[in-house]
Amino acid sequence: MPSLRLARKPERDRWLRKAGDNIVSGAPKGIRVEIYDSVYQLRSEEEEAYTRQLAQSVDTIMRVIAQKTQTYDSLRLAVLAAMHFADESERSKQRYEALRAAVSEKSMAFGEALDRAVE
Repeated sequence: MPSLRLARKPERDRWLRKAGDNIVSGAPKGIRVEIYDSVYQLRSEEEEAYTRQLAQSVDTIMRVIAQKTQTYDSLRLAVLAAMHFADESERSKQRYEALRAAVSEKSMAFGEALDRAVE
């Protein structure tokens, strides 16, 4: 049974913790999840249901990729799933930035319109 116990930058590493790590916002909870027929013991500050939902999402994507590519090597599938999630994340960042710019532009336009109306 694989065990994920990496210790990296604490501010970025919300999912994988060493057993003795102490977190300011509260002790992480041990959560056992199954992803692509492997069991992992994760430590997370997040709610158990949320962590399980993420694990289910990873499992689903790995199975979809396996079915579409006829690839069943779990490491290869994990890399392809990571690429899928990285792409999804990057596209979300781009959409966020586009929306942020549009809101900023509209706010400036409304501010200018209000200034003109007050004068």
